[in-house]
Amino acid sequence: MDNKAKKLLFDILTAINKIEDYIGVEKKYDKYDGNSMLQDAVERNIEIIGEAVNKLLKIEPFINISGARRIVDARNKIIHGYDEIENVQIWGIIINHLPLLKREAQQYLEE
Repeated sequence: MDNKAKKLLFDILTAINKIEDYIGVEKKYDKYDGNSMLQDAVERNIEIIGEAVNKLLKIEPFINISGARRIVDARNKIIHGYDEIENVQIWGIIINHLPLLKREAQQYLEE
């Protein structure tokens, strides 16, 4: 894997770690739902993740990132369909998808 791909994986991990820091260990939906600044910060980092995954797929088309297309689609929806996004959808990404993406990115960086 070339350095550009590794940098994109590092960017993905950095954005996930920021989201985890913002959300906190307790992971309380009510805390997220009631804080627009937190929502903005999380959504921005999901945008970064989606863009990095999109670029990664272009330079490493056979990389196996679970739900890669859905990650890019989520980024596009946040950016272009921001008025259709609901907090519960973002929360689902945080809880259900980011932990797996984090493990996969870490594994690729360790290779």
